Amino acid sequence: MRILVTGASGFVGGAFVRRFAGIDGIEIHGIGRRRLDVPGYSAIDLSEPFDLPFAPDVVVHAAARASPWGTKADFVRQNVDATRNVIAFCERAGRPRLVYVSSSAVFYRNEDQLGLTEASPIGPRFVNTYAGTKYAGEQLVRAYSGSWMIARPRAVFGPGDTVVFPRILRAARENRLPLFRRTGAPVRADLIYIDTLADYLLAAARSSLTGAVNLTNAEPVELQAFLLEVFARLGIPAPKRVVDPRVAFALAAAVEGYYRAFRPGDEPPVTRFGVGAFAYSKTFDVSKMLAAFGPPSVPVRDGVEAFIAELRQAAA
Repeated sequence: MRILVTGASGFVGGAFVRRFAGIDGIEIHGIGRRRLDVPGYSAIDLSEPFDLPFAPDVVVHAAARASPWGTKADFVRQNVDATRNVIAFCERAGRPRLVYVSSSAVFYRNEDQLGLTEASPIGPRFVNTYAGTKYAGEQLVRAYSGSWMIARPRAVFGPGDTVVFPRILRAARENRLPLFRRTGAPVRADLIYIDTLADYLLAAARSSLTGAVNLTNAEPVELQAFLLEVFARLGIPAPKRVVDPRVAFALAAAVEGYYRAFRPGDEPPVTRFGVGAFAYSKTFDVSKMLAAFGPPSVPVRDGVEAFIAELRQAAA
């Protein structure tokens, strides 16, 4: 099987390449924005039309602008235009199977959402531009004339993460991460470990399943307790401030407005998307995933151990 991986210089695509490069029966070529002096890799800007002297059987499209902040033009260029150009390449290259790495963020609303399925409502409004442009990419993939599948991973974490945990840990170290005051049950959240996700993407590449599939580790965690345990093991003091989510949203909106007006090139220290991620439960019914691809290959606990080991090694 010949697999083309976009975003191979990033978190998800890079992990996929490292996990399966050199495996018997698999030939991988990676492409990404960054220049890397490694075999089987090409530096390509996907926001422009491109061609390659590589005829894939499968394309795993993991390239994206995965950030809670940025200009609409950047998100459209890197998430929508790039997907359109990947599909155009596929149409010219014999219509290989296309596995599009979307995001569970397409579902998000600023409220608790429990047991989300692939049929749960999406849009017409989105929590941020990232979610909206990832869903726009999904719509392009659905029109592809070859075989396709849309993967929607939830909160990917693990070694190499540059999006989820680094922001959380930085905020906690700088004493900017509060605890949220809630009534009722604690916030629960699904996660997915990076190696589990890579294994599911390979299973998707090998399958003929069409449609969207939500991907998690099928182990929802009590988010606040989970994070406090990680902080304690890394020697990070536990947050002491307790705030109402409504106050946090108002503050985040004001900070976002200031940054848009006066510091458009910088990411704010707090965003409404970030507040929503901590203030509301997000869990998924992954019956479709389990039936199609089986149980997760790496439990959350083992993934956390590997991630903490990497963070400790980096800090040593």
